[in-house]
Amino acid sequence: MNLCIIPARGGSKRIPRKNIKEFAGKPMIVWSIEAAWESGVFDQIIVSTDDDEIAAVASSAGAQAPFRRPGYLSDDHAGTTEVIAHATNWAQNKGWRIDAVCCLYATAPFVRAADINAGLETLLEGHWDFCFTATEFASPIFRAFTQRQEGGVEMFFPEHFKERSQDLPEALHDAGQFYWGRPEAWLQHRIMFGPKSKPLILPRWRVQDIDTEDDWKRAELLKPVIDRQHDI
Repeated sequence: MNLCIIPARGGSKRIPRKNIKEFAGKPMIVWSIEAAWESGVFDQIIVSTDDDEIAAVASSAGAQAPFRRPGYLSDDHAGTTEVIAHATNWAQNKGWRIDAVCCLYATAPFVRAADINAGLETLLEGHWDFCFTATEFASPIFRAFTQRQEGGVEMFFPEHFKERSQDLPEALHDAGQFYWGRPEAWLQHRIMFGPKSKPLILPRWRVQDIDTEDDWKRAELLKPVIDRQHDI
C-alpha cells in the first residue's frame, strides 16, 4: 500500500495556526488533502498532529488523524524525518504493509496530483530511497553575497565573480511540497539530499514556500494565476 502522511502541528510561530488558516477559500491543509485524494495513488491519508482542531479539519476533508503526535515531536526543533518515521512506525504496528510513504506538507497549496503521481513513478523506477520536489534558484548561488557588520558586502564565492551566470553550475533547492520515500528509508533516517535521492524538478513559478507573512501574501497573489495555468 501507499501511505500519505501530512505533518501539521498546532504551534506554528511565524504564521499562527497556518495549517488551518483560510487560504483561497479553504483551510490551508485541505488543499493538500484534496490533491492527495485526486492523485488516486494512496490507500491511506493520515495527518500527524498534536492539535485536536487540526485533526477535526483534516477529518472533515477526508483524511484520518488517528493519533496525537507526542510533544517531543511537536516543538520547534522536531525534524520532518523523525515525524514521518514516527507515523510510519505507527502504521506498521497496525499491520499495514507499506510499499511507499509520501510526506506531503500541509502548506503546499500549489501541489498537483500529477506531480504526486510522477514522484511515485520516479521513486519506483530505480533504486532510490527518496524522490522529492525541487526547483532552480532564481539567481546563481555562486554570485551570492552577504552584508558585513560594518555595512560593506562580501561574496560567498569570490572566485566566481568574473564568470558569466550561464557558465555557473545549476543549483537546486527543496520545493517544499512532498517527499516520497521507501518506508525503510524513513525509519532509518536516511539522508534526504544525497546520492540515493532523485529530485522531481518543478518550474519556479509553481513553487512558494510558506513560512512568513510575506510568503503567505505572495502565495495568495500567485494562487489564481497558477490555477488558471492548470486549467489550460
